[in-house]
Amino acid sequence: MEKGSIVGFIVCFLLMFGGMFISAGSLMPYYDLTSIFITVGGSVGATMMANPWANSMKLGSLFQLAMKQPSNEVGSLIDTLLTFGEKARKEGVLSLEDDVAEIPDPFLQKAIRLVVDGTDPEVVKRIMYNELDKLDARHQSYAQLFTDWGAYGPAFGMIGTLVGLVALLGNLSDTAALGAGMAVALVTTLYGSILANWICIPVAAKLNVYNADEVLMKEIILEGVLSIQAGDNPAILRERLNSFLGATERRGAEDE
Repeated sequence: MEKGSIVGFIVCFLLMFGGMFISAGSLMPYYDLTSIFITVGGSVGATMMANPWANSMKLGSLFQLAMKQPSNEVGSLIDTLLTFGEKARKEGVLSLEDDVAEIPDPFLQKAIRLVVDGTDPEVVKRIMYNELDKLDARHQSYAQLFTDWGAYGPAFGMIGTLVGLVALLGNLSDTAALGAGMAVALVTTLYGSILANWICIPVAAKLNVYNADEVLMKEIILEGVLSIQAGDNPAILRERLNSFLGATERRGAEDE
C-alpha cells in the first residue's frame, strides 16, 4: 500500500470525525439518510452521466489503485535497457530476439520487437508515441472520473440544502418538522464537502501522479530502445537515460 495515501486517509478520518465528535459529543447529529441519498446518490449518478459507462464501473478499482504503491522502478528499468544495449552492441540487434518473450512490460516488449524486425526508427518512434498518447489519455480519463465526482458532490450538497430549506419553509407551522428540514439543509452541504475534499479530489490527484510516473517510464523505454537501435555506445545510452532522472537516482559507470 502507498504510505502517503493510507496515512493521509486515516489522519483525515481521525481528525475530521474526531473534531465532529468533540464538537457535538456524538456523531449522530451529523447522520441523515436523506442527505446521503441526495448528495452521494445524486453525485454518483451525475458522474456516470458525464463519463463512459466502462470508466464508471471502475470507480472502486480506481480507488483501490490510488491506495496501492505503484511498481514503477526506474532504476531497474534503466539497468535492463543498459543490458540490452551492451548485448546489441556486441552481438547485434537481432540478438535481442531471444529476450523479447521474457520482457514483462508489454510496451518495452513491443518496442524491442519492432527494432528486431528492422522497423525504421521514425516508424518505431511514431508507433510507440501513439501507444503512449493513448495510455496517457486513458489514464487521464480515469482521473477525470474522480475530478467530476468531486465537482458534483458539493453541487448536490447545495441541492440538498435547497431541498431542506423548501421543506423547512413549507412547514413553518409544524415545529416538529423544523429540525428535520434544517438538518437536511445543513448536513447535505457538509456531506458534499467531505466527499469532494476527503475522497474525490485527493484520489484524482494521486491518479494523475501515478500517470505522470508511468508516462515517464514509457518515455525512458522509448529513448533507450531508439538509442539501442541507433547502435549508441553504452556510455551514451546511460547518459541519455540518466537525463530523465535526478542526480541521486542516476546510474553511474560502476552500476554497469
